[in-house]
Amino acid sequence: MRVIDVLLLFTDGPSTIGVTRIARELGLSKAVVHRILQSLVSRSALVFDPATRGYRLGPAVTALGARSLRDSDLRRAALPVLRHLHAETNETTTLSELVGHERVYIEQLESSQEIRMTVEIGRRFPLHAGASSKAILAELPEPALETVLTGAKPALTEQTVIDGDRLRAELATIRERGAATSSGERQTGAASVAAAVRWADGRVVGAISVCGPTMRFDDQTCQRYVPMIREAAREVSRNLGWREA
Repeated sequence: MRVIDVLLLFTDGPSTIGVTRIARELGLSKAVVHRILQSLVSRSALVFDPATRGYRLGPAVTALGARSLRDSDLRRAALPVLRHLHAETNETTTLSELVGHERVYIEQLESSQEIRMTVEIGRRFPLHAGASSKAILAELPEPALETVLTGAKPALTEQTVIDGDRLRAELATIRERGAATSSGERQTGAASVAAAVRWADGRVVGAISVCGPTMRFDDQTCQRYVPMIREAAREVSRNLGWREA
């Protein structure tokens, strides 16, 4: 478990991390951390950088990540839908997957426009900020939803909603509309429209979105994208075996 905890530190934050920071983040002694790191280096899961005296992900992890994406049922089900949505909007389309109480981007098709939004594949994001996050959060079971709403909610930008009551009201609107919108909540200058994707048993598994610079995502444009993204999410869910009641 400690080995996995060490590796997970590299999915967010700096690409190179030293022994001291790892020990502090995980509450472990430097001796224990050093032994774990040496084991990971010996298997090419991590690489030591002598210039920074830190460690970064190695080729073995890269290969595992590539294999995971290639074999992902969610990605396979969503990719044709992402391509269609991308062609319809000429904006960046993304696919996120729910991981614990966070989400990660696992696919994107970038806009061909000169000014466009791009996302970082594999990075973890909280569930209270941004359209993809809120689309997922709105569909979580009550215990998981309460964990997020009552837990720490950092303000990623000045537009991030961190008030629990305000967020609850917004989530109710998202459920009723079947899609979430955001403008500058996770990243300044970026806007998106997203909807939740479900497994065959109805559980939320992630979200599909269309995103771009706020200057192209005014209220009228976002409202035009809502039914498109809602239907796209339903199609991905159907590809995963979900059937509407």
